[in-house]
Amino acid sequence: MSKPRSLSPPPRTRAHRLETVRGGFAVLDTAPAGERRGTVLLLPGYTGSKEDFLALLGPLSEAGFRAVAVDGRGQNESYGPRGRAAYRRRALALDAVAQAMALGDGPVHLLGHSFGGLVARSAAVLAPRAFRSLTLLSSGPGRVARPQRIRIRALRAGHALLAKERVWRTTRWLDSRGEEPDEAVDSVEVTGFLRRRWMLTKVAQLSGAGRLLLRDPDGPAELAGLALPVHLAYGSDEMVWPPGELAAVAARTRAHHTVVAGAGHSPNVSHPRELAERLTAFWERADAAREREEPVLRVSTAP
Repeated sequence: MSKPRSLSPPPRTRAHRLETVRGGFAVLDTAPAGERRGTVLLLPGYTGSKEDFLALLGPLSEAGFRAVAVDGRGQNESYGPRGRAAYRRRALALDAVAQAMALGDGPVHLLGHSFGGLVARSAAVLAPRAFRSLTLLSSGPGRVARPQRIRIRALRAGHALLAKERVWRTTRWLDSRGEEPDEAVDSVEVTGFLRRRWMLTKVAQLSGAGRLLLRDPDGPAELAGLALPVHLAYGSDEMVWPPGELAAVAARTRAHHTVVAGAGHSPNVSHPRELAERLTAFWERADAAREREEPVLRVSTAP
């Protein structure tokens, strides 16, 4: 999961409920500083929430973008049914399309972090005209690496056998083994938030999202077939998807390609300003191509 270092929202940020044709979703909505250059919808990852983007919202706002981070159905403060059918891939993708339409800004830039990238890709396939571009942040088209598959299977089994609080304590213990304490992450405030988020997130959402991460065979083909500018961005120390596989997919699909040096699975937390610069440069290029009505050019720009 992403672990925000601070829970303080940046200036011009409003927490509210975004009402859509598919229900309401809790969002953090940050207005641009000065003239608006565009709008971006941010989808969080597995066991994550809208707060994963808190450090990124400010730099995006300063760059002139309205940035809206959302809790997906069953995540954190957004309602979610208990039945597993509600968390199928198509249902989650339709939610993202509805969220984009409810923002009222026309086609928006779409970014999905980790599991959110799978949802974002599916939404772009279903309704490409709702989006100006697609960014997969620390998210690969294809199932996660083997160590992560083992963790997801263990988590799903734990929820089937143990109380939610017991699973939380176990995962915290496993995550802390061999790690140096990080005062910024392990503060009482942040730790309390992480626990509340865990307890609020529906077990059906965790199980359904985990199931989707374990099998995702059509990702590269879907990306190659999209008539949208596509961006693959991740840290040089990414561990959920092998970086070599991500680079190969970027080359195969001719997607815009960003590697954030020194970042792990959450550049949105560790390197927000550098990431914002890379994102806004990509969006500016994508918007310029759209205005010229030119075909999408996908050129790798990784160092």
